[in-house]
Amino acid sequence: MISPATIERITSTADIVDVVSDYVTLRRAGASYKGLCPFHDDTTPSFSVSPARGLCKCFSCGKGGNAVHFIMEMEQMSYVEALKHLAKKYGIPVEEKEMTSEERQKQSERESMFAVNEWAAKYFSDTLMNHPDGRSVGLAYFRSRGLEDSTIEKYGLGWSPKGGSVFSREALAKGYKEEFLTATGVSIKRNDGSLIDKFYDRVMFPIHSVSGRVIAFGGRTLRSDYKTANIGKYVNSPETEIYDKSRSLYGIYFAKSEISRQDKCFLVEGYLDVLSMHQLGITNVVASSGTSLTVPQIRLIKKFTSNVTIMYDGDAAGIHAALRGIGLILKEGMNVRVVLIPDGDDPDSYSRKHTLEEMRKFLEDNEQDFITYKTDLLLGQAGNDPLKRAELINDIADTIALIPDQIKRAVYVQNAADKFGIAEDMIYARIHSSRKKMIEEERKE
Repeated sequence: MISPATIERITSTADIVDVVSDYVTLRRAGASYKGLCPFHDDTTPSFSVSPARGLCKCFSCGKGGNAVHFIMEMEQMSYVEALKHLAKKYGIPVEEKEMTSEERQKQSERESMFAVNEWAAKYFSDTLMNHPDGRSVGLAYFRSRGLEDSTIEKYGLGWSPKGGSVFSREALAKGYKEEFLTATGVSIKRNDGSLIDKFYDRVMFPIHSVSGRVIAFGGRTLRSDYKTANIGKYVNSPETEIYDKSRSLYGIYFAKSEISRQDKCFLVEGYLDVLSMHQLGITNVVASSGTSLTVPQIRLIKKFTSNVTIMYDGDAAGIHAALRGIGLILKEGMNVRVVLIPDGDDPDSYSRKHTLEEMRKFLEDNEQDFITYKTDLLLGQAGNDPLKRAELINDIADTIALIPDQIKRAVYVQNAADKFGIAEDMIYARIHSSRKKMIEEERKE
């Protein structure tokens, strides 16, 4: 807990113009300053900053407040995180309540794990650029996938060398303790007590927390015989004290501000999908990366927007994942749309074939609400078979039943009734039955 005296010092020291200027180009307008609002698409300066009052406000979208509120909104931080952010900016030591010995030990262990991951990320990045194999294999691979060096550097992509224990030996030589190398999962302890690298001979993708700290890694082998050699194409960090994969999204740190500004999040499947889309200029994109979409991941997105567009591959697996994701997102009270990339492509390959304008036009023209998506997908299978059409309508009604907001449900019922030419009462009857079952199941759980 930060002491009241420290909070007072931080808030009184923070200069609202100085803080906002880190994010917005301001021009003086009388006693105030004005600029384009960072929280929405602003074409005329509607964001006003008053140094005398220590406040900022957008007269279009209404967002603003003091320096702490601005940082909370801009960086999507909690109140305490925003205070610490400003304290660091102005060199103010943060005084917090005294922790117990157990709390101090746990905090120390977590920080040691973060330190290992930060060093590992730098090591992998340096190896990619400076090691002969890193450049000839790892860097060549990233470039072959269309990634520019600026993108490779920004997202900390790297290379873990061959040899089995090269990384672990270097980490130990640098003074990093074995217990934290194994705790983070970058090294594995053998039965004979020696360490082996978990990610050796792989290109590396650091995974960042919302605040930008490295919490885990994904490593991809470039061997073409990985199946016969019985090694995974991708290897990911294990669950640790600082990494819960069900609560993490690849790219969230780099995407969060644009997700909030655009009030929309594109959800893709893999690392390269995110990287290629970001490089193209569409940066409100994240990926679940190696795990099926989870409720905690959806709730993480919900901190920044209630609008999600699922953009998965157009193959059978992508369609199945999209159908599952629709239900999970709707159940959290969010709005969901779907874009399917043409079969044979994924967001990575498709974005590399098109310009930014072409990609934006494709997304705009091909976004569908879930009723249209499901209807187009399943109606072809149903054909003129009345029983199959009835199953399709029931399926859509069951999906609408997941929506917690009654008014939204009513809008979708009207949509479905018009599309299929049936009475709304029939759809409501199915929804009532589905919601009753759902509530009973939740009570049992």
